[in-house]
Amino acid sequence: MVKSTSSAWMAAALSLLSVAYGQRRGEPGKPIGSIAVRGNLIVITLEEGVLGTESLFNLVHYTLRFTPVESQYRVENAAWKWDPEFGAEMSGSQATVKSFAFPFSGKAWNSFSVGVTGSIAFGEPAADRGGRGGRGGGISVDRFAELAQAARTLMNTTPAISVFFKPRLSGTRYLKELDDRVVITWSLTEPFGGVQDMSWRPTVNRFQAVLHKSGAIEMSYDDVAAKDAIVGIYPMVTGGIEKQIGQLPGSAVAGAAPHLSIKSVRLSSVDGLFLKAAIETAGPVLPAGDPGVSGITYRVCLNRKKPAGECTQDARADAVWTIQSGAFGRGGEATARYVATGDGALPQVKAEGNTLTLQGTLPKGFKAGGQLFVSAAALPAGASEPASRVLALPVKLAGLASPEVDLSSTNKEDGPFPIIYQAFHYLKPPRAVDLTCTVIKALGDQFDFLAYYSDFRIDNPEAGTSSNGPLGGGPDGGAVTGIGATQRNLASYCTQGRFQWQYIQPVYVGSNQMQEYPPDGLQESNTHNVAAYTQQLAERTFNGKIPPYDYAMSQIGHEMGHRWSAFVAAMVGGESIQLGPTHWARGLHAPVAFPYQRPVEASAMGGGVWQDNFDGTYTQLDDDYYVPATGWSYLDLYLMGLITPGEVPDFFILRNLVPGGRDGNGRPIFKADRTKVTIQDVIAAEGPRLPDVAHSQRHFNTGMVVVVEHGKTPSKELLERTEGIGLRWMDYWVTTTGHRSTMATNPR
Repeated sequence: MVKSTSSAWMAAALSLLSVAYGQRRGEPGKPIGSIAVRGNLIVITLEEGVLGTESLFNLVHYTLRFTPVESQYRVENAAWKWDPEFGAEMSGSQATVKSFAFPFSGKAWNSFSVGVTGSIAFGEPAADRGGRGGRGGGISVDRFAELAQAARTLMNTTPAISVFFKPRLSGTRYLKELDDRVVITWSLTEPFGGVQDMSWRPTVNRFQAVLHKSGAIEMSYDDVAAKDAIVGIYPMVTGGIEKQIGQLPGSAVAGAAPHLSIKSVRLSSVDGLFLKAAIETAGPVLPAGDPGVSGITYRVCLNRKKPAGECTQDARADAVWTIQSGAFGRGGEATARYVATGDGALPQVKAEGNTLTLQGTLPKGFKAGGQLFVSAAALPAGASEPASRVLALPVKLAGLASPEVDLSSTNKEDGPFPIIYQAFHYLKPPRAVDLTCTVIKALGDQFDFLAYYSDFRIDNPEAGTSSNGPLGGGPDGGAVTGIGATQRNLASYCTQGRFQWQYIQPVYVGSNQMQEYPPDGLQESNTHNVAAYTQQLAERTFNGKIPPYDYAMSQIGHEMGHRWSAFVAAMVGGESIQLGPTHWARGLHAPVAFPYQRPVEASAMGGGVWQDNFDGTYTQLDDDYYVPATGWSYLDLYLMGLITPGEVPDFFILRNLVPGGRDGNGRPIFKADRTKVTIQDVIAAEGPRLPDVAHSQRHFNTGMVVVVEHGKTPSKELLERTEGIGLRWMDYWVTTTGHRSTMATNPR
């Protein structure tokens, strides 16, 4: 047995995980479906397999029992248990046990953190991390994390029990202590009433965990409306015990470069949890910063059955682990390194001498003692044929299994497992660049923006979407400068320079933002989310009338606005002041020039409308949130090329905001330090906006795209709602640009 540094490896790997996701999504796009045009709508019918397979929660009226076996666990479906006496309501996340210490992850615990999003964490109290999924204690994941991927990122971060972890849940937790056990019960709702939500009203989600003095854990599910969550146990597994389980010979093409000539692939298990693959080459691998490393690819393919073909990018494998080099970070701080991607692969790669080493967890379904077929390949930059390969050979999984299992069918004969979980999730999001290329390759490079909508739900904690794009320059394809962002990666989006920005994911037809109006009766709701929204709409819109698809305008206006905003800084008195980044700073005075529906609106890109009280305090007349839908500030319109620098009034930014109560109308008051900013200060930092207002683009075209699963047709609701959003989008654009620009939704 060899002692390794697996805990350090895991920590470094997790720090790179978002980088790996970004690299995967940054690969050049390719068409992934067929195109049809229906009126003003574009219909993409996806190819088979693009969305993967959903795995929805199926444990209602189940009790899972996890029994410790030394440092590992067996799991079984026990007879359903439910304690109807919940005990006292918890006022915070911290729980203390007085009668015994609960053994978990190699320690005995008298206290732990109960997360309002359905988890229990041990160790230092978890901070309230709001939208990052750990609100009110417990564990957390990134805001836009796919649960299918995020489940493995929880490994070796903190000792935790994920009873029903779903970001953005809220509600009540209860705690009851007995002599030999502690009972924790959650009564929660999914997020509701908001622009990023799937429901206008609360949902019911009741589940329970029992922590026994013996170390056994029971999880029971009474009434659960949500269908996506992470369920499992996550003790720390950092022993680094490594056992070799196989070595596969490689074969090289004559004349292959030594660093691309694979001599062998050595396979090991680490802590019975990770599969480690060491790719040994005939000569030293190139360091990540070497100019010759760009585009080089190494792959390892994992299969349950012997594959028919070789290890390629499109191999029909259970998992394809890919190693590539890239520069990650910002500006001069970018660091060149190798990074691994693929189902279960941890992103960190160790390059040392003649060896590249990566590791990860096996895909769902691989059991200890089973058989795994492993193949590999090394490819030069731009090549379709490998310089060397390892043909698929079987390896016995001695003491190594996937930590992800089907919890509905487990029994006490399975395992034991160091870590065990199941990710319940919706369909895998298609890559944004693939959607773009599907449209542009079929219909031509004639779109400035693309917005996607679907009948299917994707694996995303939010109902909305973020956005990205190559920052193209409209019909002439020229770059826009002076806005704090520059044209990039045109080829990845299959554009010659016209295409600019897009949704990265399709918005689900059943989400709040795809409803023309909120359901009747919401005004009587006593919930904060819905009540606040309906009050804003009823009292603060022009004539009290809610415009159709108001939430949809909030989303599309804000996201497409990122094509120009909010990335700029200002040079004030020799000091560079960042006005964003990404969204305008909360304290930026950013009143809308041409309001969409209310007399006073803050920019759709953030900031606020601030009233100077001339006593060192400022009243916030509108906040930095873009719901209800708002228009553009003068600064936005300048960056969009629609007004001259001389038309941008002087503004200011408030820093060091300190709450100071509310005025008679309930509006918040803050003490703050005010700094005056002019458009010339922005130009001093970024340079002039080019093309200028006399030569900038004024007419834009958005492709309204309906995305459909393979073998299906779009629903009537999807077609009607997408068309309705397109009509309102054109009206919104003309209104909020002061009729200085037009928007079309023309697929032809």
